Amino acid sequence: MAQMRRNSFFPSLAFSAALMAGIAPIAQAAPSDDAQLSALKAEMAEMRREMMGQISSLKAQLAKNETNQKHLGSRLNDVANRRGGAYHSQVASGPAETGVQFGEEAPPHKNILAASGIGRPPSDRGDTMSWKDFRAATQADEEVRVGGMIVGFPKGRFTISSEDGAYGFSVGLAFHEDFGGFLGSGPRGNETRGDFSSFTENARRIRIPFTFRYKDWVANVTPDFGAGSADGAATDQTLYEANLNYTGLHNTILTVGYFQPRVTEEDSESSNDFEMMERPAITDAVRKIAAGDARFSFGGLHYEKRWWIAAYFTGQSFGNRSALSSGSGIVNSQTGGTFRAAGRPYMSKDIDLHVGVSAISAFKVAATCATGSNAACSRSFSFGQSPEVNLTTTNLAVAAVSNASSVWAAGPELGFRWKNLLLKGEYYHIGVTRGDAANVAGQNNQGTVNLEGYYGSANYTLFGKGRAYNEKEGAFGAPGVEHEFDPRHGSWGALELTGRYSVTDFHDVGITGVSSGAGIANGTQQTVWSGGLNWYPNRHFRVMLDFNHFMVTGNGNTSAAVINEYGRTGNSLAARVQAAF
Repeated sequence: MAQMRRNSFFPSLAFSAALMAGIAPIAQAAPSDDAQLSALKAEMAEMRREMMGQISSLKAQLAKNETNQKHLGSRLNDVANRRGGAYHSQVASGPAETGVQFGEEAPPHKNILAASGIGRPPSDRGDTMSWKDFRAATQADEEVRVGGMIVGFPKGRFTISSEDGAYGFSVGLAFHEDFGGFLGSGPRGNETRGDFSSFTENARRIRIPFTFRYKDWVANVTPDFGAGSADGAATDQTLYEANLNYTGLHNTILTVGYFQPRVTEEDSESSNDFEMMERPAITDAVRKIAAGDARFSFGGLHYEKRWWIAAYFTGQSFGNRSALSSGSGIVNSQTGGTFRAAGRPYMSKDIDLHVGVSAISAFKVAATCATGSNAACSRSFSFGQSPEVNLTTTNLAVAAVSNASSVWAAGPELGFRWKNLLLKGEYYHIGVTRGDAANVAGQNNQGTVNLEGYYGSANYTLFGKGRAYNEKEGAFGAPGVEHEFDPRHGSWGALELTGRYSVTDFHDVGITGVSSGAGIANGTQQTVWSGGLNWYPNRHFRVMLDFNHFMVTGNGNTSAAVINEYGRTGNSLAARVQAAF
């Protein structure tokens, strides 16, 4: 650009000099007309002053452009050197590689390479969006065009697509590695110790979302090599989702296949966005009734700026029919459904008010039937929750209900954000309807089992962009990194502080103390106080530190090898390192 301006500047200067040289003899040819000569000289002097001013302005502009070009080149070299490459302001001589665009036909460079760590974490699942949104996301981020294909990182996820965005493929990562231990949670009396190690570790999630797209048709396949509580076990879940989606309707996603239906506000958040390492125990118990990971689902969701709604018919979870391989019985699969509606009755730059309701039901509890012509079938439902840290295989919040015909839960959601402060809470009531088991003593005309739980949490972003409402999930998302970690320039990413109080009551007083033949073992009540710090050096990585103090009532079971006869009190200190792409 500087060279072009020099080329246009010097011919103009030569033309102006020639013009002045031609005017001078004309002025000397009329020495008798002093008045005209004086006027002409004054006009020439004025022209000279204007011309010199323009020349000075052009010189200053040229110098400024050269300085800016050198400064830009220096900055690009710094960025490239940090990434192991080098920036060159000119293309080397020789033929260009086929399929790679250079010059004015290439799309404008958006210069976000140096700021790629800014923003919020990518999702832990396949990124299902409409064709329109996909093209907008691709165009909004830096891209490279090779052989008619676009390669880029829209929303921080590696993506390859055709130029029109009709075909697309993306691959991501959700990696959560937990480590820590328990303090002061030993047994009382003759109780069995349980799995409460002073130090242990667990690969909580190792998800690799693969998304295949053709226009508004999207397929997600996400294997999960992590574990709920003990990595490397033979029972590890190997699939998080495998589903087909249609996104051609406005702000609507229709889904069929193995999926995680969204129910409760906590469950609607990506695990990459959690305030604490684990969900509150009550919301985890509710979602497992007829939702949870890799649940066969058929339904859809719709969202707008102020409201969100979803409903799904659900079946069994992936792997629930694996018992068939033993030949010992037949599992009659569960059927159920989920419903959730949420809205923002008030929203502004500094305030978000969230209200919602979630409901879930197992219409028919799965039955296990023995083999034979007169096979007897049984239906039961069990609840089991860890003390809100998955570094143990021992569940202290438990309830087991036999002769269960259906299970349901419902409750309200409430959230309030003011600038960097976020307050949330949910309450859920769980009902287990019991049937009549023929020829089984004590299991006829039994009442409904009633369980409940709630939590409240407070979160404050110390630095970085505070948590924000995600209208596509109808829930709150993680903080945003405004300046990724760079201590040389005083940038530290984002840091948030979280506290939570949680109660999970599986202790139905109406059936406490009944014999095991009546169909229920005594439930327990678990209370957990939690506090944590989350640090985001950039949008792709996070370090979490959680402390939990838990108190659990005893179940009164005096049989041998019981873990929680008298109740347990203890503490856990755990950390997580997270990578999200």
